Formats: sequence, C-alpha cells, structure tokens
Amino acid sequence: MRLSQMLFVTLRDDPADAEIPSHKLLLRAGYIRRIGAGLYAYMPLMWRVLQKVSQIVREEMNATGAQECLLPQLQPAELWKESGRWDTYTKAEGIMFALTDRRDSQVALGPTHEEVITYVARDMIRSYRQLPQHLYQIQTKFRDEIRPRFGLMRGREFIMKDGYSFHADEESLKKTYQDMYQAYSNMLRRSGLAFRPVEADSGAIGGSGSTEFMVLAEAGEDEVLYTEDGQYAANVEKAVSLPADAEPSPFTNYEKVETPGTETIEKMCTFLKCSPTNVVKNVLYQASYDNGMTVLVLVNIRGDQEVNEVKLQNELTKVASQYGASALLKLVVPDADAQSKWAAKALPLGYIAPDLTDDHIKSAKDIAPKFLRLVDKTAVDLKNFATGADTAGYHVVGANWNEQIKLPDITVDVRKARPGDRAVHNPQQTIQSARGIEVGHIFQLGTKYSQAMGATFTNEQGEEKPLVMGCYGVGVSRLAQSAVEQSYDKDGIIFPVAIAPYHAIICIPNISDAKQVEAAEQLYTELNKAGIETLLDDRNERAGVKFKDADLIGIPFRIVTGKALANGKVELVQRKTKETQEIAIEDVVPTLKQWIQEAIK
Repeated sequence: MRLSQMLFVTLRDDPADAEIPSHKLLLRAGYIRRIGAGLYAYMPLMWRVLQKVSQIVREEMNATGAQECLLPQLQPAELWKESGRWDTYTKAEGIMFALTDRRDSQVALGPTHEEVITYVARDMIRSYRQLPQHLYQIQTKFRDEIRPRFGLMRGREFIMKDGYSFHADEESLKKTYQDMYQAYSNMLRRSGLAFRPVEADSGAIGGSGSTEFMVLAEAGEDEVLYTEDGQYAANVEKAVSLPADAEPSPFTNYEKVETPGTETIEKMCTFLKCSPTNVVKNVLYQASYDNGMTVLVLVNIRGDQEVNEVKLQNELTKVASQYGASALLKLVVPDADAQSKWAAKALPLGYIAPDLTDDHIKSAKDIAPKFLRLVDKTAVDLKNFATGADTAGYHVVGANWNEQIKLPDITVDVRKARPGDRAVHNPQQTIQSARGIEVGHIFQLGTKYSQAMGATFTNEQGEEKPLVMGCYGVGVSRLAQSAVEQSYDKDGIIFPVAIAPYHAIICIPNISDAKQVEAAEQLYTELNKAGIETLLDDRNERAGVKFKDADLIGIPFRIVTGKALANGKVELVQRKTKETQEIAIEDVVPTLKQWIQEAIK
C-alpha cells in the first residue's frame, strides 16, 4: 500500500479524552477514530491488525476441531428469560442493550451468546452419538458500559471470539477445557504477548470453574496475585491466601469500655493499644434480589482484613432461594438514605456489634426481618477480641465467641487476598502482585444453561440428560490494543511482528530524487512479491515527518532509501531495538524474511 493513497492522518498531541498510553497512541497513529462514547471506527491500519489477530484465533480454534459459525446479534428476550439472566443483564449488571421492536416484542443486542447456542443445541442435538460438539464465532458484541473508557479496552461495541461446547459428561468437558487452555496460550504466544493464565471468578456467566488469560501491563484494570514458583496465579476477585497470624490479645477480661471518637479501626486500635488482628470488624451490607426482596447482611471479619465483595456476592447468590429469589441484583454498603428505608432505629455506626439486634429492621413484606449473619474464617478463631458494643462511643474487649457473643451459623471465606500474604499451596511462598488486561476467559459451565432451557440428549442407557457445556471467549479488539499497552516507547507503538499491520515500511527521504524513488519502488515490488507486507511512504513530506510517523504507527522494520544508495545500500531500522544498519539492496528481502520468520515462529 502506498501511504499517499491511504486515508492516513496522525496527531502530534495526545487526545484530551484518552487516558492510557495505548488509547492515546491508537488515536494519534490513526488506527481508530472515536464516533461516540465507547464507539470507534477501525481505520485501515487497525483493520489489518484485527484481521491478523482473528486469523491466529481462527487457526488455533480450527486446530482443536472446533467449527466456525455465525449467530444472530439480535436476540429474543424469551431465551434470556428461560435462562434466568434477563433481569441480571438488564437490571443488575445493566450491560445489555434491550429494546422493544415494532411488534412489541422485547429483544436485545447480544453481549454474549450462551442462550442462543443452547437454543440451537436443544433443537439439533438428540443423542450422545452427536457429542461432543464445539462451535465458535468471531463477531461484534454490544455491552452498555456505565463508563466506557480506555478505547477498545472497555467499549460498548467490540469484536469477540466466543465458542461453546456440548458434552455428554464432565470428563469430556474437561478435555475440551484443557484444549482451550492450550489453544488460548498459543494464541497469545503467537501474537507476541507476555501473558499469565489465572484462576478467575465466573461472574454472570456462571459455572464451576474458569480461567482468565491476562496480558501483563501496568495499565491493566485487573490485579493478578501470583507466586514466584509458578504454582499459583489468580485474579484478585478469586484469589485465596493465608493472612498473617493474629497477634496475642492484650485483653484478659471481658468488659465494656468507653472509646470516644474511635469509629474507625485505626482510631480504635490506637486508643485501646491493640493490633487490628485483635479486632472483629462488623461490616453491614444491603442486598437486593430479583424478586424485590431486600436482605441486610452483617459480615464479621478480622480487623486487619477487607471484604472481597465478589466473593460475598457469590455467597449471597447461594442463599437466594432462601428468600424466594433466583438472582442477586445489587450489593451496597447502605448510606443514610438507604438506611432510612429499612432501619427501625438509628444504627451505632462505627460501633456495631457482631450480634446487632434484629429489631433495627423495620417490619415490611419486602424486607427480610433478620440480619443474614456471616463470619469470615479470619474472625472465627480469635480469642479475647475487641469489637463494637452497639452503643456509640463504646467497644467491648476480651470477648469470645459463644461466651459473650454467639458465633454466626454461616462461616465463609470472603476476605480479600493481597500481596505479602502467604500462599495456600506453600506458606513459604509470598503472594506477589501484577497488573493485567483480561483478553480471554474460559468457563466450565456444566448444566447451568441446559437445565434451565431444557437442552437434553439421550445417553447410551436411553436416559434423558442435560447437556454439559463449556464456553470460551477472546476479546479480539481488546487483544489488539493490549499489545500496544504492553509494547510502546516515547516515539510510539511497537507492534509485535505477527500482528503488525505491515511488516515493513519504505521511507523515501526526498521524492524529488529519482534514484531514491527508483530504489524504493524496486524494493516495494520485490518485498510484496516475497510475501513481506510493505508500506511505501511516497508522500511529499520531509524525511523527519516520515520517520516520526513510521515510529508512531509501530511498523517492525523501516527501510530508508537515502544517502547509503551511493554505495548500493539502504538503511534498515528495527523498530523494537532501534538498531540501525546499512545493507545491500539485494540483501534486504532475504534478511527481512529471516527476521520475520524468527519473530513469528
């Protein structure tokens, strides 16, 4: 492609609305153009990157025997209501674009396709002889993000590969899951990215187990906790660890003490001269379920620990049926306005006790009459601890479970693991932290969707059983931007060779110099003929402008037909290392062929 003929505009300064380096660079380099909040046009250079990423994804998927298909983006609400996720996606998470068509039917733009593919399987799969099956698509998805940001990282429209497998049993599912683990690792390796697979929370997708594939980058939205021995890595939402041991309690007798102005753990510990590990902290939450029921939740946790709200949401989802509900819509720490709707009397905020009495809750049909009391494992074994006394300005010290305060019936693990903790698999290993960008996620769904939607098959014994499912997603457009976030410098993008829009760019310093033009044209023809995708910068611009643009757009190799032509040579520059060398014109094609092969092997 000749740059003079391309719709190619670069920007000197960073756009005001771009926050992270990759977003700034993709806009400055003319790869994308913002159309609206979370909506971007993929310009020719970007489309070539996306095609290359898609091809790598397609090759790895096809190698596993998966079959490519294409599913409708517009989905009937009835399917989502069958699975029980309509309210979750339109009200709780609220990320689905839902609308009513001219026939007054509710439809949605697909953020994902579990319901559609389960409907297809229900209609087409009858017998175990047809199993396993694995279908995938590469398609645009839609999610109504509250705060679209970071360009293609968190947009409202994006390209995704989503795949779905169907099995007769868990053993077959686990085999495909491992195949996908390897395939996803291959995709990221071939794309030239540094990445880490991590244990993850399944979120609204559901299922028994999942793995995220994180591209390591400082601007990553996710925190990854891992150990140096390589035996453990997890998203912080899912991570588990061993906290530091509690310090010996300084309290020997149970008593209620006045502690004015100590509504925080820090102030309380300073006043009482104790460690936060000697404290039971009591955190109040308000849970809203899909049947309109509000449940007040009191979590007891050791004073030096924080509640992992994703883990807590999972625990509250487990008990939804106890309140006649099927899904948790919202979890918040209730502010004064929220409290006014359910509190029968003022709460001693900052001084709440683990056994806060239920008479603080108003009597109402849509409010559970009792607190749901959960105790984290970190608080269960504490002895002679300090905690709130249910009276403003007072705490109790020297308390013990089932002596002065009843231990809640439900023990949970809802603490947030953090760097510096000890690893569960080996306490000698210390938990480390890194930032990551989630570009892939694979799930073992089990029978969640098939049971809800009646997708069954007949097994060898003639019994009707629900299909066992897995699902597997890769953010194609997110992967492309994450490559930029992982690899750039002060001059611009450094694209990995495998997914760069072009392998090489030829810069003609002076288009008025016939010899420079002739040499460039010759190389342009030979390189493209040899399969080396090449741009020709034949614009009537100064050499410095061309060099800056070549660096900005991140083409791996730059060829300059400049002064070295007098000796039958051209200048060859590697974008990643900035290493420059003069090379004979006849050696350019074989040299670049070798470098490219080495880079993408």
